[in-house]
Amino acid sequence: MTDVKPVKELTGRKVLMILLAAFGTIFAVNMTLLYQAVKTFPGLEVKNSYVASQTFDDRAIAQRALGWAPEVKYANGQMNLSIFANGEFVFPEVISVRVGRPTHGREDVIPVLLRDTIGYWFKIDLNDGKWFVYVTAESANGGPFEQRLELYVTDANG
Repeated sequence: MTDVKPVKELTGRKVLMILLAAFGTIFAVNMTLLYQAVKTFPGLEVKNSYVASQTFDDRAIAQRALGWAPEVKYANGQMNLSIFANGEFVFPEVISVRVGRPTHGREDVIPVLLRDTIGYWFKIDLNDGKWFVYVTAESANGGPFEQRLELYVTDANG
């Protein structure tokens, strides 16, 4: 004869504990992911979007009137930035560049620009992935210029 073990009864209390453990785990994981997402990406392009929107149209019209078209290239640890207008190289009165990731500011770099005959260049080591190059400049007549250029780096170490 074989011994038959009695089956433990599944009570309402046990089902409640199983459900609380399952949904508690899901909730904890979701809260951890939410915290990490908010911590690493503030989602800010400008500090006050309302104030920025009040002058957006005027700035956009002034910027289009300049006719500037920036171009960025990256190879072998060097980034080159050229700005064209009507087929000619343009050298703004004031210019600054910030290079960074789209999702966080931890790797942002504001390089020292060196000028040559076709634009600006600087040394920078970028890992693989998507990068933004933020160009802020001012024309000779004081007209503002701001543009965000996208750059995708592949095989940065090779």
